[in-house]
Amino acid sequence: MATAEGRQVDMHAFDRESVFFGELFNGIAQRGRRLLWRPHTQAALPTEGIAGLAKKLISSRGEASGVALATDLLKAWRLLGSEARLEWFRTLATAFGPDEKQLEAAVEVWRSGHTAEAASRLANASEPLRQELFRRINLAPGGTAALVAMRAELIRHLRQAPELEVVDRDFVHLFSSWFNRGFLMMTRIDWSSPASILEKIIRYEAVHEIPGWDDLRRRLQPTDRRCFAFVHPQMPDEPLIFVEVALTSGTPASVDGLLAEDRSALDPAEADTAVFYSISNTQVGLKGISFGNFLIKQVVEDLLRDLPNLRSFVTLSPIPGFADWLSRHRDNASPEEAKALQLLDRPDWNADAGAIETLEPVLTRAAAIYLVNMKDAATRPLDPVARFHLGNGARLERVNAGADLSPKGLRQSHGMMVNYLYDLPSIEANHEAYANKGDVAASKAVRKLLVSDRLTRGQPISHF
Repeated sequence: MATAEGRQVDMHAFDRESVFFGELFNGIAQRGRRLLWRPHTQAALPTEGIAGLAKKLISSRGEASGVALATDLLKAWRLLGSEARLEWFRTLATAFGPDEKQLEAAVEVWRSGHTAEAASRLANASEPLRQELFRRINLAPGGTAALVAMRAELIRHLRQAPELEVVDRDFVHLFSSWFNRGFLMMTRIDWSSPASILEKIIRYEAVHEIPGWDDLRRRLQPTDRRCFAFVHPQMPDEPLIFVEVALTSGTPASVDGLLAEDRSALDPAEADTAVFYSISNTQVGLKGISFGNFLIKQVVEDLLRDLPNLRSFVTLSPIPGFADWLSRHRDNASPEEAKALQLLDRPDWNADAGAIETLEPVLTRAAAIYLVNMKDAATRPLDPVARFHLGNGARLERVNAGADLSPKGLRQSHGMMVNYLYDLPSIEANHEAYANKGDVAASKAVRKLLVSDRLTRGQPISHF
């Protein structure tokens, strides 16, 4: 079995250990139910109420009875409909906050003297009861996965019920510890991996759809393809995030060649570039819990160990917000650019060689402006994929027109994609400049796009 440093996992040994611990906790839960002197039936759960089970769980002192109550609570949760689940979240927000009397007492102690002991008491008193409730629910068999699913349901309600953000913050606080990098294990997924895992790769792929098993085999079986994932000991059958890698000669400018059905595999010994062409987070309930950067760094280390001939580590990344941003800023384009952009209104523009030739320089320059210059209120790039890779210390290396002509690629970015370069000696400096000053590391070629192109005849860019 892998250590916390991230070596690859022996999934068979991992599965055996997971089964063992699962049976152990199930046994504890069964003994707890006998201690509680009540039959365990689904029909009995709703009458007691999930809020009542939660209060009993918080006040429980025995380990076995606590596991049994946590198990019952999760079964009750699964029986709830959407409206009842929303009411459960509201109960968590209002009835499971900090103990106000203890908090007021701790505040008075702090006011009387700012000691380390007073600060510790204040911190403990200010912790909401729901955090301890979540810890106890986590003791149930499958509790971690159930809490992740519970938060996914909560996220769906936040826009209509912003008062529930206090509950969401507590989930994030706990998950940030429970899914700490030290607990995650990296495993390589290949064509011989369990079918249950392979099915989830098909289902969770978020960048380039996997239509079926034949396409999945083309991504996993050839010798010039790799796929790595992070898993958690409490969710061994659920990849939390996975990255698909192509070994190539040179940096690709289009995804079509990487995913072509009739392509010829490259001998890994002849490859000089590793291309991260798809990175997919799989768990909505872990939104905001960042471990993708750790995965990429671990994959780079493993690839260099096995393939010392590799010289470059790049992505071929989507620009998911580009088309929407461009549609809102077309009025700012120069007259020549505006005329070219009108071609996008034709549904078949991507099948017209003339339209493609006219649009390529305009879209390329606009994409560079969007990725480098357009910032949100926190002075971060608007594009979420850019934020991820730039935050990891990558450099915006090249903007590629016509790189993804799939319906999704045309819809979200007019077919544009970008290469981010993970230049190992520069990663730390790029990360620091981005984190401290918001600087976007970009190649000379990309910077040149921000200054001029043939449509503006060398004049400084002021459009978009």
